[in-house]
Amino acid sequence: MPHPNSIKKKIIFILGPTAVGKSETAVYLAKKIKAEIISCDSMQVYKGMSIITSKPGRALLKKIRHHLIGVVPLERDYDAASFRKDALKEIKGIFKRGKIPLIVGGTGLYSSVLVYGIFDCKAEDISLRNKFYGMAKSKGNLYLYRKLKKVDPRAAGRIHANDTRRIVRALEVFEVTGKPISVLQKERRGLKDKYDVRLFCLNMPRESLYDRINTRVKIMVRKGLINEVKGIINKPLSRTASFAIGLKEISGYIKGECSKQEAIGMIKINTRHYAKRQLTWFRKDKSTIWINIHDKDKPEEIADKIYKHI
Repeated sequence: MPHPNSIKKKIIFILGPTAVGKSETAVYLAKKIKAEIISCDSMQVYKGMSIITSKPGRALLKKIRHHLIGVVPLERDYDAASFRKDALKEIKGIFKRGKIPLIVGGTGLYSSVLVYGIFDCKAEDISLRNKFYGMAKSKGNLYLYRKLKKVDPRAAGRIHANDTRRIVRALEVFEVTGKPISVLQKERRGLKDKYDVRLFCLNMPRESLYDRINTRVKIMVRKGLINEVKGIINKPLSRTASFAIGLKEISGYIKGECSKQEAIGMIKINTRHYAKRQLTWFRKDKSTIWINIHDKDKPEEIADKIYKHI
């Protein structure tokens, strides 16, 4: 039997595509396991974008303490490194209060840098980088890709032959450090190295998920999506905030470039495409436990399914 002090503290993740029901499920699970919720959503972190990002409603936020929702000004860029730093600080505070951190969201890159750490190699050589870009232009991507294959076959196996930016970066890191980027990336340290991390991903039949997305968009419009966008588009938005699905589409309607129905239709389509990309990302991690749910499943029933694995 391990000594009680050697037992790793638990950190639970509830991941999944947009509109699958993560927020409601998380609140029920948080009550059962005495947890506080940290949002893992690249858009819900922004202030002033409640409807467009489908932030949890006031009733849910009152039931359980939530973190990293509506805390970043719209004009500030926010990335995976910023999220990791903020989330680690919140995790520390949650443990101090004797609670379990429950990380909830659909931004795969954010959950990944938290679980596995971040590759933060400062190795840079602008002239070398430009030289490689010049080679790609004059001799073609394949020439550069073969070069990478020789020095770092593992990285080449993960990078597409047409992904010039990543090929150039891998070659630059190798030339500057003398080490393959694939070796340096393995030196990352994340929550997995220190805690008992459990990853759960919610999924449902594709048609049911798409129906939920369509319904959610209708509700967003009813709640005042168009007015919210009107209040946002004239502000100096950061590059990351400007990526929120719905901004471009509703802006087009406001400017008279398309009809209201066309704008709403595009939000539905783009959200469905996003959900597909989210699922593709989460499938990459083989340690994830998939929780298959149906449209009729209640959040408390889904929370019970997760609880059985904890």
